[in-house]
Amino acid sequence: MGHAHTHPHGHTPNHDHGHGGHHHPAPTDFGRAFVLAILLNTGFVATEFAFGLAANSTALIADAGHNLSDVLGLLLAWGAAWLARRTPTSRYTYGLRSSSILAALANAIFLLVACGGIAWEAVMRFTAPPAVAAGTVMAVAAVGIIINGFSAWLFLKGSKGDLNIRGAYLHMAADAAVSLGVVVTGALISFTHWFWLDPAISLAIVAVIVAGTWGLLRESLQLALSGVPPQVDHTAVARYLAEQPGVHSIHDLHIWGMSTTENALTAHLVMPEGHPGDAFLDRLTHTLEEEFGIHHATFQVEMSVLHQQCALHVARTGH
Repeated sequence: MGHAHTHPHGHTPNHDHGHGGHHHPAPTDFGRAFVLAILLNTGFVATEFAFGLAANSTALIADAGHNLSDVLGLLLAWGAAWLARRTPTSRYTYGLRSSSILAALANAIFLLVACGGIAWEAVMRFTAPPAVAAGTVMAVAAVGIIINGFSAWLFLKGSKGDLNIRGAYLHMAADAAVSLGVVVTGALISFTHWFWLDPAISLAIVAVIVAGTWGLLRESLQLALSGVPPQVDHTAVARYLAEQPGVHSIHDLHIWGMSTTENALTAHLVMPEGHPGDAFLDRLTHTLEEEFGIHHATFQVEMSVLHQQCALHVARTGH
């Protein structure tokens, strides 16, 4: 687990550079779930689009377009999940774990672009809403509820701890809700013959999707910019490290996401009495993983309180 090296470092020579035990949890394999969800949704997209044209329904065509973006999103998420399992190399020392962050970000962008296209088409149809075959709309959308609901269930287990898998889950869950909305639209049109409801519901569908996608976009962009992962409390981590026995102060504390499931930390610990030993580092890394969700922690132990400030902090403050 914990080990320490003594070698020259950037501030002053002969600092103890302590690395806590690094534990990289193996990403859960959702390969079968991806294959099944992609096959089901690809078939449904083709069917829904064809029936949407036949029924002259923008709601069905909108849902088909959204489902197509989800198929592309599933392919991206699956590829990223596979890349995240690749072994680190001398060039990519963290492996390709961060590809899952890029996939989550791309998924959010795909969804928002698709929503823009759907909204534009719906607005254009408001001026002269065409007649809609309500029965066809309801039947096709009902199938969508089953397929999308089942696909969402496939990713439910992994959606709580992996932003990449959560992106896939949210897409499928949103699709199930959208299909339900399309069924309601068909029922209302069959009773009222208010064909303007079709583009109106399309716009409502877009609003729901955008609302659900915004959090995914914000979190994936935050991780892509090496921000502190949302589930990690930076202040609590800093307080925990500063309160450890023998620690006078800490500096150069950085926390970021290596992937959508693994987080990393580096920190300098000012300990005037010297290196505390491997058992101390073991305890720190274990607590950081168990209580703060940080899987890769690296510490530099320094004896002098006259340390230099982090170069990033100096550049920001100008002194």
